[in-house]
Amino acid sequence: MFEGVFPALITPFLRNHGKNLDLEGLRSNIAHLVAAGVHGVVPCGSTGESATLSFAEHEQVIEVTIDEAGGKVPVLAGTGSNNTAEALRFTRAAKDAGADGVLVISPYYNKPNRSGLIKHYTAIADLDIPVVVYNVPGRTGQNITPDIIAELAKHPSIVGVKEASGDVGQISTIIEMTRDEDFTVISGDDNLTLPILALGGKGVISVAANIYPRPLIEMYEASQKGDYETARTIHYAYSPLFRAMFFESNPIPVKKAAELKGMAAGPLRLPLDEASEQTTEKLREVLSRYD
Repeated sequence: MFEGVFPALITPFLRNHGKNLDLEGLRSNIAHLVAAGVHGVVPCGSTGESATLSFAEHEQVIEVTIDEAGGKVPVLAGTGSNNTAEALRFTRAAKDAGADGVLVISPYYNKPNRSGLIKHYTAIADLDIPVVVYNVPGRTGQNITPDIIAELAKHPSIVGVKEASGDVGQISTIIEMTRDEDFTVISGDDNLTLPILALGGKGVISVAANIYPRPLIEMYEASQKGDYETARTIHYAYSPLFRAMFFESNPIPVKKAAELKGMAAGPLRLPLDEASEQTTEKLREVLSRYD
């Protein structure tokens, strides 16, 4: 179900005092991505500034995404928190709204022990909705090791992991340890998508696909046909874009790039601030290579 190219959606805000949700802009962005052929969409992840959304906004973004996707592509909704009770609330709401699955970041700040991590994810998976674990130690301060992923993969509702550790050796080990399970490893880093696909990964939750979805789709499709020459050509052609998405903290660059491309984006909410003039000029230069 969760294979291919899934853009991690930005959340557009209006340039007003409250920086309110731009729901029409969100719909427009989703319609553009679905028309381009993405395999699914991911609202309310890190790229969607979920940390600065209220409970009501979080649930509204997921509901609007599901409505706009209209069953054409699966919606993998971000429902994680460092508070298990909050993660359960978000997950129940996403399930009730009709999400196809949930993406659950590991609890940040708390640094739970092994048994705590397993109980956290088990409680969420017991709600009977497909769960993709999200491992991003650069944001959470804690890595989920392959042995923990392998144990979680035994739960029938824990169907995959978005791996953003940056450790290709670890990712290879996860794929090796879960080969006998109905379990999918998805890249969480555009730069590493091709190596992960070559190892047996099945897709990417992508920042860059917000801006240029087609090349990412073509790279994925080429890899699935075993045409790694074509996949490598696309990878290297778009590597400058992949790097550009992290000139500053995500999603600062991707929101500015979306704005430069005429998409709905708007401002960021504090503590994130607008891209610097230097970042904006560097983004203009990178985007000019593809236009």
